[in-house]
Amino acid sequence: MYFVKIRGSEKMENFDTIAAIATALGESGISIVRVSGENSLKIVNTMFKGKNNRELLDMKAYTMRYGFIVERETGELLDEVLVSFMKAPRSYTAENTVEINCHGGILAAKKVLEEVIKSGARMAEPGEFTKRAFLNGRIDLSQAEAVIDIINSKTEISMKAAVEQSKGRVSQEINSLREELLETIASIEATVDYPEADLEEITSSEVSKKLNRILEKINFMLSTAEEGKIIREGLNIVIVGKPNVGKSSLLNALIMENRAIVTDVPGTTRDVIEEYMNIDGIPVKIIDTAGIRKTDDLVEKIGVERSKERIDNSDLIIFMLDSSKKLDEEDREIINYINKKKYIILLNKTDLGDKIDLDDACMVNSKFIIKTSIKHGLGLDKVKTCIKDLFFKGEIKSKDIFITNMRHKEGLILAKKSCIEALKALKNTSAIDLASIDMRNAWAELGKITGDTLEENIIDKIFSQFCLGK
Repeated sequence: MYFVKIRGSEKMENFDTIAAIATALGESGISIVRVSGENSLKIVNTMFKGKNNRELLDMKAYTMRYGFIVERETGELLDEVLVSFMKAPRSYTAENTVEINCHGGILAAKKVLEEVIKSGARMAEPGEFTKRAFLNGRIDLSQAEAVIDIINSKTEISMKAAVEQSKGRVSQEINSLREELLETIASIEATVDYPEADLEEITSSEVSKKLNRILEKINFMLSTAEEGKIIREGLNIVIVGKPNVGKSSLLNALIMENRAIVTDVPGTTRDVIEEYMNIDGIPVKIIDTAGIRKTDDLVEKIGVERSKERIDNSDLIIFMLDSSKKLDEEDREIINYINKKKYIILLNKTDLGDKIDLDDACMVNSKFIIKTSIKHGLGLDKVKTCIKDLFFKGEIKSKDIFITNMRHKEGLILAKKSCIEALKALKNTSAIDLASIDMRNAWAELGKITGDTLEENIIDKIFSQFCLGK
């Protein structure tokens, strides 16, 4: 059990000792079993046999020691290891931390971990090492969330954005905003509560100026939040169209491998096929769907329903049409279904002719209509350029992205709303004390981003999404 007082307080939290395998299970050169807590060195020492029976208790911090892990009950050697020791508070968790470097593979690491548990540690929960770093004040919540973003990064740009956040880029801006709000609130309360004191009075006009400066900074941070979300989570792009227009051929061409079966038989693709690709640093999940049409085939009908579900949850739709044929009723039904979504149109098979007339279909701006011949590799670059234009104004720069996490965006939006309410109070009633209440709300909402004012159950939920050993 652990007992939390206040995050970042000078007193360290009272935790028991935890352990987990910190590396991926499978064949590898080494595996690492991580142990963290006040008794970590003592626990590992009970199962360690060094050269000339040397123990670990006299081990200097930030050094390594060679030896063997021994099964205490039988005295049998389990594995040849290197043990490293990081002393609190200069460790990942800000606690005494021991890492046992054993041979790679599933069995060796599991046997060493079992012996650590037998010797007095307990199995760590998902994300518990990072959670302890947060609770002990070594990092704030936004930095902790960046750790899992680094692990889950799908492209170099998403990793760079996560690394910047882990270094405290978001935290610094949020803490600066909270400090400005707190100073203004303190000035207001001093003026209101102690009118007889010889204090410089703060006016509604001065508070309004400060609030407008704070709002400018919040708006700047929010200005790239949508792009940041895409960099962190990726885009869901769904390829739709009636059967045999070239959807599977497009998927294969974009990912540059024969992932989907391509035939001239309508209805070949009966289920959704998902693959990942990288468009200039944007992680993209590209989804090939079953051709949307009315059918009596039960399996194909299920595929059509799944296609519609993917359309509803997509960020972008690539709607494919066969340009060698005129628009028919099936095409128009799809147009009506996707009409309120963000989509681009691909006129495929242009090498076979151009019989399609878009004027009667109420299509989108011609900028988002691309003529292609997937068979001959024509027009694919235009598809990628169009995606960048739609979501990143044509250019992707991770250094310009502040907010990538939707939780952080929500906190900024709520803080912005409270600041606007404070400005209304100042303008309509000149009630400077009422404005301070809204400013306190803004201060609290910003604190949820760094974890300073967030409820413990939400914090637990965030860390439960982490992997074991981190």
